[in-house]
Amino acid sequence: MKLIAAGAEPAHNEAPNTLQVANDADIAALSAEGAFQGIERIDLDFPKFTDGRAFSQAVLLRRRFGFTGDIRAHGDVLIDQLVQMARSGFTSAVLAEGVDASAAERQFKRYSAFYQGDMQQPLPHFARQEAA
Repeated sequence: MKLIAAGAEPAHNEAPNTLQVANDADIAALSAEGAFQGIERIDLDFPKFTDGRAFSQAVLLRRRFGFTGDIRAHGDVLIDQLVQMARSGFTSAVLAEGVDASAAERQFKRYSAFYQGDMQQPLPHFARQEAA
């Protein structure tokens, strides 16, 4: 997952082929309207760390609607959420103000394997063992 320091990227509307999606938006309705056509990056919002609707939006974008571009987390992004974000389909995140990027990177070394399937590795651990 690509980690971006707070304030180190241009505003949402300055990035080409980017769509900013509110955390209360209906992903199915946006897809039906063709909102994702030609979009390379979708920015999902975490207005506060306790609001996890963007996790569900990322899973829907990847699994149900087949979005293959960059899904970027914005807002109150804390280091303890990053591993779950990556497992949910996020490929980049803009860290909240004051969050240390090196501490954030260490989270991925701390948790390197999981029993359940996810967006990165759809097969659960037992199925990976059987396939090997």
